Amino acid sequence: MPAPRKLSRRKFVHTAGAAVALPLILRRSARGAIVASNRLGLGFIGLGTMGRHHLGSFLGQADVQVVAVCDVVAERLESARAMVDERYGKAQDKGSFQGCQAYVDFQELLAREEIDAVVIATPDHWHALPAIAASKAGKDVYCEKPLSLTIAEGRAMVRAAAENQVVFQTGSQQRSEFGGKFRDACELIRNGRLGKIQTIRIGVGPPAVPCDLPEEQIPKGTDWDRWLGPAPWRGYNSALCPKGLHNHFPAWRNYREFAGGGLADMGAHHFDIAQWALGMDDSGPVGIEPPSDENTGLKFTYADGVEMFHGGPSGCTFIGEKGTIYVDRGTLESEPAELVSEPLGDDAIRLYPAENHHRNWIECIRDRKPTICTAETGHRSATICHLANIGYQLRRPLKWDPAAEAFPDDAEAQSLVQREMRSPWGNREGWNGGAGEGGK
Repeated sequence: MPAPRKLSRRKFVHTAGAAVALPLILRRSARGAIVASNRLGLGFIGLGTMGRHHLGSFLGQADVQVVAVCDVVAERLESARAMVDERYGKAQDKGSFQGCQAYVDFQELLAREEIDAVVIATPDHWHALPAIAASKAGKDVYCEKPLSLTIAEGRAMVRAAAENQVVFQTGSQQRSEFGGKFRDACELIRNGRLGKIQTIRIGVGPPAVPCDLPEEQIPKGTDWDRWLGPAPWRGYNSALCPKGLHNHFPAWRNYREFAGGGLADMGAHHFDIAQWALGMDDSGPVGIEPPSDENTGLKFTYADGVEMFHGGPSGCTFIGEKGTIYVDRGTLESEPAELVSEPLGDDAIRLYPAENHHRNWIECIRDRKPTICTAETGHRSATICHLANIGYQLRRPLKWDPAAEAFPDDAEAQSLVQREMRSPWGNREGWNGGAGEGGK
C-alpha cells in the first residue's frame, strides 16, 4: 500500500465538521505556501475514441476539474479543449478555472503544478513513456489497457509507480463494472464452486502482425513523427491515425509495432479476469505452447497444472471438476445451473468491491489506497498477452519464469521481452529500461 504523502504532494483530506460535501486538496504552491482546492486537477493525454469517453465521464464529476488536454492531432485537441471550456463555462461554480490548456507535448502538460493526476489513453506504444514521466512528476495515473507494448515497459511502469508512491489504475474495468458479473464469477471460482480448475478458454482476437500499410500524405495538423514516437519510423496511414475526429477504434491495434493485436486488445480484459479468478495477480503461467501454424489455440500452463487456451467463445470459460462457468459482458451462466444460482455463504471469500472504475481511482487517490487494478495487476495481465504474441511469433514451446520475468536459457525469446525505442524519443522522455532485472 502506498505510504501517505507529505504536504508538498497533493492529497485529498476530509476536514472535520466541514459544511461542504467535497473534500479539500492540499498542495504547496511555487512559493511554499499551503493552498487548498476542492477539486482534483486532471490532465488528459490522448483524445481518440477512448480518451474522449474518459473525458466526458470525468467532466461530470464534481470533485475533479480538467485542467489540460494533450494530443498530436489538432482537431482532436481543439475539440477536447472546447468540450472542457463549454462544460465549465456553463457551471455555476467553476472555481478558479481560467480555461483548458491544450498541448501537443505531454511533458508540458505534466509540468503544470495544478495537475494532480493524468488519464492516458494513447495507442499502446505510447503508454509507458508518459506513465513513467507522470509517476516521476508525482502525478497519479489512470492508464488504458493493455498496460504496455512489452514486458519490459510494463515492469518499468510498475517500478516508477511504486518508487513515486502514485495511485495507479489500469483501465481493466471488467473488474469494476458490467453488473459485477466478472467479480461474481471469480468469487465463485475462488470459493471452490468448480472444484479444481482444469481448463480455461479465453475467446479473443488474433495475435499482432507486422504493419504493411501503404504510405499516405500526412494531414495538416497531425504531428506524425510524434504519433510514432518510440515506434519504428514508417509512412503515415489513416488506418493507424485517422484524420481529424473519429468515432471508431483505429487499426493500430492490429500491428506489432504499436500494439498486440486483437489478442491483447480484448485479451487484456479477459486474461485479466482469468488471472483474478486464479489468484495470480502477481504472477503468471510457466509454459507457453503455440500451435504450428494457426493464430488460435495457444496453450498456457500454470505451475499447478491449470491449462489456459487462447480461443473459444467470447469471454471466459472456466472448466473444473464440478462443471463449467462462463462469463462475458452481460452473461454469467454455468453447467449445472446451480453452480451460479446458489449464493455463497456469509463466510465466503470476497474480492475487492468496486462498481465504477473511474470513481474507484478517484476515491483511492483521496484515501491513498491501492486501486482495484494496480500497475502490478495490469502489468501481469498484459504480460499474458505479450507471452502469447511471442509464442505465436516463435512458433515453439517456451518456458517462462514469472518471478524473474524471464525465459530461462532462451536468448531468442528473451530478446523479445523488450524493444529498442526510436531515437530520440526514448532518451528524451526519460526511458531507463525495464525487465531483465527480475520481476517484482
